[in-house]
Amino acid sequence: MPRHPPAPPRRRLALDLLTGGVAATGQAPWGLWPATVLALAVLLWRVAGAPSARAAALRALTAGAGYFALALFWITQPFLVEAEIYGWMSPFALILMALGGGLFWAVPAWAGWHLGHDRRGRVLALALGLVLSDWLRGWIFTGFPWALTGHVWIATPVAQISAWGGALILSALTLSAAALPGWCWRPAAGLQGFRRGAVLAAMLIAAAWFAGLARLAAPLPPDTSFVVRLVQPDADQTLKWSPEWAPVFYRRLVELSALPVDPRLGADRPAAVVWPETAVPFLLNDAAPMLPDISAAAGAPVLAGIQRGEGLAWFNSLAEITADARIGAVYDKFHLVPFGEYIPWGDALARFGIGAFAARQGNGYTPGPGPQVLNIAGLPPVQPMICYETIFERDLARGGERPAWLLQVTNDAWFGTWSGPYQHLAQARLRAIQTGLPLLRAANTGVSAAIDARGHVRATLPLGDSGVLDARLPGALPATLWWRWGDLPMLALLAAAAAALLVRRRRHVGAPDRHGLH
Repeated sequence: MPRHPPAPPRRRLALDLLTGGVAATGQAPWGLWPATVLALAVLLWRVAGAPSARAAALRALTAGAGYFALALFWITQPFLVEAEIYGWMSPFALILMALGGGLFWAVPAWAGWHLGHDRRGRVLALALGLVLSDWLRGWIFTGFPWALTGHVWIATPVAQISAWGGALILSALTLSAAALPGWCWRPAAGLQGFRRGAVLAAMLIAAAWFAGLARLAAPLPPDTSFVVRLVQPDADQTLKWSPEWAPVFYRRLVELSALPVDPRLGADRPAAVVWPETAVPFLLNDAAPMLPDISAAAGAPVLAGIQRGEGLAWFNSLAEITADARIGAVYDKFHLVPFGEYIPWGDALARFGIGAFAARQGNGYTPGPGPQVLNIAGLPPVQPMICYETIFERDLARGGERPAWLLQVTNDAWFGTWSGPYQHLAQARLRAIQTGLPLLRAANTGVSAAIDARGHVRATLPLGDSGVLDARLPGALPATLWWRWGDLPMLALLAAAAAALLVRRRRHVGAPDRHGLH
């Protein structure tokens, strides 16, 4: 194969940056998963062909920065809510997030270059490393498993296989399909090897697609008799806490809760009314005068996102306001957003006036005790999740009583209107699929949704609308393989793949590099 003069360094970096950006277009709201697979195939081939481990890491870092810059562009929006104070941080936040995400690609590239003895082996090693990197992103530095390479399948039948292997099996599918063209390449075969690999990749995706269709074809359990009302007040984040607008948004919540139920649902009143995260401008500690007004309007238990204090600690909570105007069960968010809801070393930094900008009291929130299953009067047992917690599959309450449904309350107004709210909704759908549990979500500005146990969105309130969504609670499926075993089977398979690569490398130590093209 004839060699071509290498492109100038800046052009190569631009190519890698563009490749990463194209790979991100498979994420919601675009859903261009073929572009993701193709771009990752190009990336794996380029990184595997780098002349050194350092060059491989640089190529992957650049591509990763492009990927995360586009996928996480919404991260700039929270800083623009109070632009006069935090706006200057917006570009730096995006740059740091993009480069931080890029490091999660650069490290596997460096390790994969050493693990593979030739270009083909490095393609496989890097693909394996990126799958493990997706998994590790859910754990390192409290975790941030957003925009995983496997998330590109959520809107397709392929997402159904997450019931067996969680998000990890979806990432493994994405990277396996991307690696096959490079793995099948041989110097003597030329482009024929790439074509053979592309056919195998298509067959792999088709197999996952048909497996998903088969699962979708099986009957769902019937819906329950419980009607749950999701209230979406559409409180603009820039106005939400202002003295003029906060009472307006509160009255909107109460009035929407009092609306009659759609007669087609066969219920006079809902079994429960759900208000989104931090829905009201007062603390739970001070809520007693408002409880009769809320209960009378709803005529049912209200599950309200509300803040509360306990001594010097402040909590982002979900509280049950019972039908007879009392405070019932309370759930405190435990997986907090770093720098948004709490500041690492917050007590020390508070002396300098540095606090978490999402918390309205104190210098940040205190984490709650952990995942819980609540028993609300008249409803099946439910696991509540507040906003960010829904992206963490490891935080599902799998150790004890299995809930009958999942409930998310969120304030996606922080995420802007471009991509963030849709990516958050997509991850909620994935939680429903992998657990076999229906999920209802009440979002302040949207998208509120009723999602069945296979991740199908039954009904939504669009972004930027105010109103109510009354939905029958869908039935739950039996516990999925993932619910019973978690990521252990997939991690075992990945460990076996890594061991096989090590054996392959040792067999070729000292042998001539017959297939490498450096």
